[in-house]
Amino acid sequence: MAEDFMPLLGWDYVELWVGNAKQAAYFYEHAMGFARTAYSGPETGVRDRASYVLEQGDIRLVVTSPVREESDITKHHARHGDGVKDIALTVPDATEAYRQAVQRGARGVAEPTRQEDEFGAIETAAIATYGDTIHTFVDRKDYTGPFKPGYVSASSNGNPRSGVGLLNVDHIVGNVELGRMNDWVEYYERVFGMTEMISFTDDDISTEYSALMSKVMADGEGKIKFPINEPAEGKRKSQIEEYIEFYGGAGAQHIALASENIVLTVQALKERGIIFLDTPDAYYEDVGDRVGEIGEDWADLRRHKILADRDDDGYLLQIFTKTVQDRPTMFFEVIERHGARGFGDGNFKALFEAIEREQALRGNL
Repeated sequence: MAEDFMPLLGWDYVELWVGNAKQAAYFYEHAMGFARTAYSGPETGVRDRASYVLEQGDIRLVVTSPVREESDITKHHARHGDGVKDIALTVPDATEAYRQAVQRGARGVAEPTRQEDEFGAIETAAIATYGDTIHTFVDRKDYTGPFKPGYVSASSNGNPRSGVGLLNVDHIVGNVELGRMNDWVEYYERVFGMTEMISFTDDDISTEYSALMSKVMADGEGKIKFPINEPAEGKRKSQIEEYIEFYGGAGAQHIALASENIVLTVQALKERGIIFLDTPDAYYEDVGDRVGEIGEDWADLRRHKILADRDDDGYLLQIFTKTVQDRPTMFFEVIERHGARGFGDGNFKALFEAIEREQALRGNL
């Protein structure tokens, strides 16, 4: 078997560049059950930004906003609104990961850098991917601090209740421009050695009005999964076109977070104010026949509008939030897998129609 030139140990963090990080951190703490663990900003000697690190299970979000007008973050936010800037990956050797990536055609954004403080040393490097999104390689095996040098430990503001049962990042979906999906599929194959796990055509994912195409890229162990979507020709504007118009280009569409008990997680998120996409009751008339026996109560799934699907390896349960900012761009998925390796393709039509109902309300369909 060929040696893995780009071993990935897992998701390190997802950094969102937002308009007001203090308020965004409060939202993710109080609405989604994250705990604030670290902070960096003017009080820690950083002059141009403020960043809050939020954790739940193995998930680490970083929300960052500018504190001055002359800032790349200010320009990024003016163009994109709140959105994912950095999908960081833990690697055994950041210098080697960067060298391999650039050698295979990736554009370098930040050369390998080693930072040290009293907690040890951390090494990072970054490359560009679709739109203005980047991937940072992080080697933190010699570091025991709160996040990385320049950050101080922090605790949650107002001592919110404990988490909502979110465990880890399952996958992160990228929306790219019409005709660019295969370019980015080839990029992940070449730069990361990923393989195409599954693909969906516009016949698979379509409604009366619009369609999309999608291919899912995964690393050798299946831990890191990057579905890539592009719009397909349709009678009206697809959700992917709407995203690209309002985001100002390609970007991360949604972050899927795994739960071990999706019913309790969704119930807790709803109690905290998270609003999910609706699913018509008609969906539940035949889903049991399609999916077969599951461990959960269908009445609970219907009550919370949770979707179910099955593939050759098992079944999964999933639900999608409405967008978490005013621009119709990024949202979250909650997913619980029972062996299934797929992405709920049996639910695509129901999901697409739910998103189209939201688009129509915004006047963007």
